[in-house]
Amino acid sequence: MVSSDLASSEQNIISNVKELLEPILLEKNIELFDLEFKGSGARGVLRVFIDKEKGVTIDDCTQISRELGTLLEVHEVITGPYNLEVSSPGLTRPLKKPSDYIRFKGKTVKIKTIEDIDDNKFFIGKLLDFVDETVLLETNGTNHLIPYNKIEKANLELDF
Repeated sequence: MVSSDLASSEQNIISNVKELLEPILLEKNIELFDLEFKGSGARGVLRVFIDKEKGVTIDDCTQISRELGTLLEVHEVITGPYNLEVSSPGLTRPLKKPSDYIRFKGKTVKIKTIEDIDDNKFFIGKLLDFVDETVLLETNGTNHLIPYNKIEKANLELDF
């Protein structure tokens, strides 16, 4: 259960927020994509990024914001003033875990690797598959095998 002691560190706040948030999201079949708290200056910012299979709506964000905001006040998770922001990861969302690569097969992605692969560290192309911890990416007719553990950063790219 969420402790009644006032949370002092960002990690405690994040942990306590997750504990309050997960049952709400589970009930609505929404996934917690990311959560961050930055205590900057006189006012902190709690950012909650949510996602679901067919995309997040404004109504989803509003509903989660209302319910979470009430719970945060009741449990006094954050001391002092703060802003609560609830949103989707966006159109150029990061790919953070293996399931993201599977979910977005067929989409255009941008990948930066931590070391050269096929004489390159930057790739933009069509995500063909994710098998055995390896991304199969097609760029200009050439296929690249990129080990998941060599990816520094990956995002969806806008397709026009």
